[in-house]
Amino acid sequence: MATRNPRSARRNQVLSRERIIETAIELLDAGGEAAMTTRALTERLSTGSGAIYYRVGSRDELLDTVTEALVTAALAADSVTVSSSPEDEIRTVALALFDAIAEHPWLASRLTQQVVRKPFGPVTVGIFERIGRQVGALGVPRASWFDAASTLVHYILGAVSQNTRMEGDTPDGSHNRDTFLDATAAAWQGLDAEDYPFMHAVVSQMQAHDDREQFLTGIAVIIDGLSRLG
Repeated sequence: MATRNPRSARRNQVLSRERIIETAIELLDAGGEAAMTTRALTERLSTGSGAIYYRVGSRDELLDTVTEALVTAALAADSVTVSSSPEDEIRTVALALFDAIAEHPWLASRLTQQVVRKPFGPVTVGIFERIGRQVGALGVPRASWFDAASTLVHYILGAVSQNTRMEGDTPDGSHNRDTFLDATAAAWQGLDAEDYPFMHAVVSQMQAHDDREQFLTGIAVIIDGLSRLG
């Protein structure tokens, strides 16, 4: 009777679906989507591509799974109490996504793809359900629920995506927020003050603004507008 190689047995015990997801996140955080290849995974996990495919599917399926895992965890960790107001719940969901993407910048594009490509998937459904429930509580007419929830979701995704681009897409950090803002401020200050009085008036505010606070201001403006639809 054939016996299993002890080394192979140990490898199979260690190589779980969770371990593959954790390793994929490590690679994505270190170098973005380009760094998360099947070859990189197999080398890091000391296994073959077949074992990875068996547990999580193709590379695209793994990316979807990783996105779902991070978004689900972020929303679960930042759930609010029953007594929270609709405004608080919307801000909680928005900040959960904002903070998750700040920690994992590559997540912005994957999350947007999920919403566009898989409106029936758990990521899209989970986000819309959490935000959509609050739209009615704000007094928005039922006929406008979808438009109202979509406005909030699109703002959230657009704002967080813009913030990640501001940081740049180089893993070594050679492009960062301060460099981007300094360059933008210098360009605005170089504009003719008579032709662009507004740009000159706000250049110092732009250079010193806090992304998180600006993000929350946008949420507040949208909520205020939606509450007037009732």
